[in-house]
Amino acid sequence: MAEKIKKFEDLNVWKESMQLAVRIYEVLADCRDYGLRDQMQRAAVSAPSNIAEGFERKSNKEFIQHLYIAQGSNSELRTQLYLALRLEIIEKSKANILLEHSRKISAMLYKLIATRVKRFS
Repeated sequence: MAEKIKKFEDLNVWKESMQLAVRIYEVLADCRDYGLRDQMQRAAVSAPSNIAEGFERKSNKEFIQHLYIAQGSNSELRTQLYLALRLEIIEKSKANILLEHSRKISAMLYKLIATRVKRFS
């Protein structure tokens, strides 16, 4: 039986989003395109932040809304990763790993949203 989620830190999607945010900071540590770097960092941090904020709201409707915002931030980050790849700001191998991680988080958010809508709405 699955372990009960008691706090947002128990959510696997939050953990994955945090890992991606940390990885974005590491990969962009030496990036001199400050505008793109800052925007990517903000988008990366927004996803786990919105998951956490929505969880703490205690209303399923608000939680789902924040999950959608996290989904949007994750998609924004993925778009910026494609741009950074095309501009050769991030190496192709690193970008592909980050893109795959972002796609994994997107799938996790999609499933969590569907579950929250089906079971708790």
